[in-house]
Amino acid sequence: MTDFSYQLYSSRNFPPLEQTFEMLKRNGYAQVEAYGGVYADPKATKLALDANGLTMPTGHFSIDLLEKEPQKVVDIAGALGMKAIYCPHLAVDVRPLDAAGWSAFGERLEAAHATYSKAGYVFGWHNHDFEFKALPDNSLPQKLIFDAAPSISWEADIAWIIRGGGDPFEWIGNYGSRISAVHVKDIAAPGQNTDEDGWADVGYGTVDWKALMTRLKETPVQYFIMEHDNPSDDERFARRSIATVNSF
Repeated sequence: MTDFSYQLYSSRNFPPLEQTFEMLKRNGYAQVEAYGGVYADPKATKLALDANGLTMPTGHFSIDLLEKEPQKVVDIAGALGMKAIYCPHLAVDVRPLDAAGWSAFGERLEAAHATYSKAGYVFGWHNHDFEFKALPDNSLPQKLIFDAAPSISWEADIAWIIRGGGDPFEWIGNYGSRISAVHVKDIAAPGQNTDEDGWADVGYGTVDWKALMTRLKETPVQYFIMEHDNPSDDERFARRSIATVNSF
């Protein structure tokens, strides 16, 4: 059986963190993925993880932190036992507007890869939807990133690919060899779950996760990470989602 992970961002509105760890242990999770809000006290977080039999093999770090404070990133990742580091996002106000800009951003990620791979970590990019929306010249930011950063890994967020207008099976076909982690989340049917930003518990939406899991298991993916960007009940999401993927 696969050891499934859980993106802690899903429970950001349900503190404290220790309670989330207890909830995840109760529902059969073995791993968690961290994000910026979790890094305030890495030693205390590691103790809480250990107390609940959880590990934290992956984490998200902002591009600013990755470029400006690499030693801090390595120290945090080391204290928490991480194996892979992902750059998760690019704020709207700093996103490139043309192909040259996205290629330049890809070069920055390639440089970051050199830093963190030297320190012993997998390093990659985590996509949202904006990378799959064509620029004025019809180029796609995600392809420009990959072309300019041939060494980086990919944490593929399948639901964001779909929301961006992409075909996940096509992207897996073209870039599956780069996938080291996958965000497993679901999209509600149109007009449903508006209080949850249109997301759904895995298996309760429109994404064909059974077929996707079969295809993804043909890639080098190591981590399947449950995520819901805005659940009204994080334990309901955690419980139903892991039950879905364990049924495949």
